[in-house]
Amino acid sequence: MKKIQVNSSRMPVYRDAGFELFDADTAKEAFERETEHQRIPELFIYSRYRNPTVVAAEEEIMKLEGCKWALLTQSGMSAVDTALSIFQTGASTKHWLFFSEIYGGTISYTESILKQRRGLTTFSFSPEKEKYDLDEFTKLVQKTKPGVVYIETISNPMLIVADVERVSEIAHDSGAKVIVDNTFATPALYRPLDSGADIVIHSATKYFSGHGDITAGVLCGNDAELMKAAIEYRKYIGHMISADEAYRLTEQIQTFSLRFREQCSNAVRLVNILKAHPEIKKVWYPGLSDHPTHPEAVKLFDNRGFGAMITFEFSGKTDQEKKAKRDNFIKEVSDHIKLIPSLGDPKTILMPVSSVWAAKYPYPGMIRLSVGFEDYQTLEKTITTALH
Repeated sequence: MKKIQVNSSRMPVYRDAGFELFDADTAKEAFERETEHQRIPELFIYSRYRNPTVVAAEEEIMKLEGCKWALLTQSGMSAVDTALSIFQTGASTKHWLFFSEIYGGTISYTESILKQRRGLTTFSFSPEKEKYDLDEFTKLVQKTKPGVVYIETISNPMLIVADVERVSEIAHDSGAKVIVDNTFATPALYRPLDSGADIVIHSATKYFSGHGDITAGVLCGNDAELMKAAIEYRKYIGHMISADEAYRLTEQIQTFSLRFREQCSNAVRLVNILKAHPEIKKVWYPGLSDHPTHPEAVKLFDNRGFGAMITFEFSGKTDQEKKAKRDNFIKEVSDHIKLIPSLGDPKTILMPVSSVWAAKYPYPGMIRLSVGFEDYQTLEKTITTALH
């Protein structure tokens, strides 16, 4: 059958499981170069290895991160698995250090997979009064000499901003590699690779997609050897995202900057409403001057914004009273603001903190908001009406 050339402005969806290799010499070259990232049309082999639609989406993310390579995976957790697994050789397997304020799924992964199944030793570094003491971090690094340090730019749900630049310097001085989950900040606010991070991770399900209708993860970097190791691991484990999901992600990324800018704008305006309301005991947002890590946010984000996540707590004399106010609020806003365990969606969504993070944050009156890019007046009216 003759192939039809179409002058489309979009990358097609290549659903091929395997690609035609026109002769033996081409096949030999393709397999010899299978861990290279370049989009070489005649050298695609098998979609579990690389796929042209996926590579096109990766190239869009490379533009955002300003990096030399990006690898898409099926989910944020598969990106975490890939990033962590490529360091499990030699001396780097001895001790790894994880900041305590990271995604709960990542914490569970370290316990269930890294420690119990793979036998790694891990250490945890916790904040003091919702702020990281980097002098104490330096002491812990010098004591444990970790092969890998893992951190999030903005933590969930207390929105603690880490000075990733200093963390990377301290870790590298000790010979450690640095992995940064930058999902909450996104490259619109900060690029950890510019500060020396070795790998940056995103749950692309969140802001890159921004519509709550696909799951995807991505890891980004500049080191060619890490890229080859990550491509090889993704190939063998089968973490490759589908061509259809990659195509949709490519389309959604085109509006990422516009969407995220509007989400941050809505969040800032909403923070001021919540901060002034008598029913609200406290608001956590890195853009507020009284947030414990506001200085770090100002340093890292350099007037580009402070993100689109807000955490707040209802006032009340007892936990039961706070819980009642929280539950009533969730009910009152439910026509517009849904309780959905995710973030980055077009419309504002929420999560009750104690329902998920009770072990760390047993505060029944606390809610985490993921602010959307819907009409702000509608959003403000919904919330102020529910607050009475």
